[in-house]
Amino acid sequence: MIVTTSLILLGLACIWLAWIDLRDGIIPDWLNLLIAATGVVRIAALAGLASAVAALCEGVVIGAMVWLLRWLYYNWRKVQGLGLGDVKLLAASAVWIGVVGVPIQLLIASVTALAAAGLMQLSKQPVTWLTALPFGPFLAVGLLAVIVLQQQG
Repeated sequence: MIVTTSLILLGLACIWLAWIDLRDGIIPDWLNLLIAATGVVRIAALAGLASAVAALCEGVVIGAMVWLLRWLYYNWRKVQGLGLGDVKLLAASAVWIGVVGVPIQLLIASVTALAAAGLMQLSKQPVTWLTALPFGPFLAVGLLAVIVLQQQG
């Protein structure tokens, strides 16, 4: 029951997150917290408290690594390449899919974002290196896809 409920909450949170990020260009902290918390509850129900704490620690490590990459990119290019909401979403995602799932999530998110940029270009919307495209919806798609892939294995 808890496992199914947490998956439903994750799906709804990802849809809501995508809508808000596309509309406002921001991912609310409470949505990232909801995603992380439902992941912790799910893992605790499936594998116990120690596994849930380990998953939470993986989320913190991923969040710190992505925040560092964000900081380095800004200091190199003087342009924010990734929002803090995206950093927090990747940290929350790691609670669900683990450190090994995050690269696959990023690959899926990047490919789908590139496809969206390509569709924008085909529809005569100008796309340049300065075009801002909210990445949260693509990260949400990547998260859900990785969960499905992990369930298959």
